[in-house]
Amino acid sequence: MKIIEELKYNYSDVLIVPKRSKLKSRSEVDLNVNYTFKHSKKKYTGTPIMAANMDGVGTFNMESELDKYNMFTCLIKHYSEEELIRHFRSPKPNSAISIGTNNNDLIKLTRVFKASIPQYICLDVANGYTDSFIDTIRILRTQFPTTTLIAGNVVTGDMTMELIKNGVDIVKVGIGPGSVCTTRLQTGVGYPQLSAVLECAHAAHVLGGHIIADGGCTSPGDVAKAFGAGADFVMLGGMLAGHDEGCRKPIDGKVMFYGMSSDTAMNKHNGGVADYRSSEGRTVTIPYRGPVSNTVRDLLGGLRSACTYVGAANLSQFADKVEFIRCTDTHNRVFTT
Repeated sequence: MKIIEELKYNYSDVLIVPKRSKLKSRSEVDLNVNYTFKHSKKKYTGTPIMAANMDGVGTFNMESELDKYNMFTCLIKHYSEEELIRHFRSPKPNSAISIGTNNNDLIKLTRVFKASIPQYICLDVANGYTDSFIDTIRILRTQFPTTTLIAGNVVTGDMTMELIKNGVDIVKVGIGPGSVCTTRLQTGVGYPQLSAVLECAHAAHVLGGHIIADGGCTSPGDVAKAFGAGADFVMLGGMLAGHDEGCRKPIDGKVMFYGMSSDTAMNKHNGGVADYRSSEGRTVTIPYRGPVSNTVRDLLGGLRSACTYVGAANLSQFADKVEFIRCTDTHNRVFTT
């Protein structure tokens, strides 16, 4: 038995220390970044916040709205081949097709690529530590050498490096931090998300790769902390759920939201929960939140403000200027529920 004694951190364990700044206004901050991906060699310019490939979040309608803000969407896995072909017949620089590792997904992906032009593939599994996952990455890199490959999820630097060495451009980081994920309760497996981002970002950047901080953000301040820890992208599920663009009809002012390993998702997409596994996701109802544009403006405004507090004129400078302080409490909860 081995116990790692070093303390690991979540977003709620730290605050960003303010520093002297020459910026006069939040309006001076540029949230666009420019990346060149290690394997595909493709270039990316945009605001590196992603909608997660979850039901009610990673929809075509969400992509259409977020594209107005130069943000990114990883589409849900369960769009049909025909829907994806129609969607990707024109270039979509801020959109990824999502798949798993089963043969049907790989066949569908091949057919979509023959008839259209996706620029990103998101290979999404709950456990990115399996040999079969690495095998699929190698297949995709060989079959689609100039397509930018997103893959995960992992939470440690060694596996981040392993994925990048085998062909991944952007590693998805996070096991269990999401608001409707119960993996940590069901399995006891996970890693505090801020520390996972810090360590995986360092490992990726050594090799010229990139990472996504996937899950655990509950506020614009958490998104700022993720970028401050070195994330190249931040992926949001719960923060973008409950909006019109999620294509969910509200009932009595509430909208259903669930994890993609929940009973609800598996009953909907897989015909039920297989006998050999358990549900690792919650199903909840959340308040209907109207158009996502209101949430996006609040999110981007908070991020610009965070940049001004540390003197970063753009998001690319932000992580280099951020210093965290460990704390036992981060904010006053008198009027929060």
